[in-house]
Amino acid sequence: MLERRIKDPRLGFVTVTDVRLTGDSREATVFYTVLGSEADRAGTAAALASATGLIRSQVGKQLGLRHTPSIAFVLDAVPDSARHLEDLLAEARSGDEAVAAQAAAASYAGEPDPYRKPREITDEDDDLDEDELDEDDELDGTDEPNADELDGAGADDADRR
Repeated sequence: MLERRIKDPRLGFVTVTDVRLTGDSREATVFYTVLGSEADRAGTAAALASATGLIRSQVGKQLGLRHTPSIAFVLDAVPDSARHLEDLLAEARSGDEAVAAQAAAASYAGEPDPYRKPREITDEDDDLDEDELDEDDELDGTDEPNADELDGAGADDADRR
């Protein structure tokens, strides 16, 4: 009907993408896209608005409904959204390629093997005599006083008081 019955020169290359009808069949929303510039879209919107009565009467005759639905034409935003998403994906791809190029040429900071290794025992460590160790040195390497030293320190403090 848009191609044959409506002879408005403002009507551009229109594609109907979706039609939504309310549950009571009183209102219909027709989503459309237009191939062309912003001026073509504006002209097509004006042409469809002026032809709404003719389109509604033809729909009523063809459907045979008791109440013909009112029709509203809405420019479909899906192609613009899809184009925007495609631009964002292309930008993300180029960013990923730049990061991959940097990663290919990068090297690790610091030493090649950053993990601590157990200390190796050398011959000099084996020659260490027990005489060289202090009385309070333990084998675990801590330099904490033992229980006898603590008792003696407590007794000296009590005598002084």
